[in-house]
Amino acid sequence: MHTQCPFCDPLMWQRESIGIENALCLFITRPEPVLAGSGLIIPRAHRPTAFDLTAEEWQASYEILTRVKAQLDRTLAPQGYTLGWNVGAVGGQEVFHAHMHVIPRFADEPYAGRGLRWWLKQEQNRRQPKSQ
Repeated sequence: MHTQCPFCDPLMWQRESIGIENALCLFITRPEPVLAGSGLIIPRAHRPTAFDLTAEEWQASYEILTRVKAQLDRTLAPQGYTLGWNVGAVGGQEVFHAHMHVIPRFADEPYAGRGLRWWLKQEQNRRQPKSQ
């Protein structure tokens, strides 16, 4: 446990809505989801990034993911999903305890059809050539 990590705080687990869990990971939904049904798959052990997960934690994450998908397909019937891990500050990671974003996607949302790479491919995101 890391005292400064919100995902290692035992009180956080009491406040959050834990939907599906196994011995190594759990899925939580947040009070203000990105889209209906979205949430996070989080390993119970503190791992700073997805690259630090054990093989068993990857398997446990996959097992949670398939259960979450089945539940969301049954209850919300999304037309697609966006899944993602942010790694490092430059990669968008704000909490340095690995967590996978699970976001159901719907045809009637304003950004339907635009996935993770769409934002990265925009002209304003192009890197400037280094001067010699």
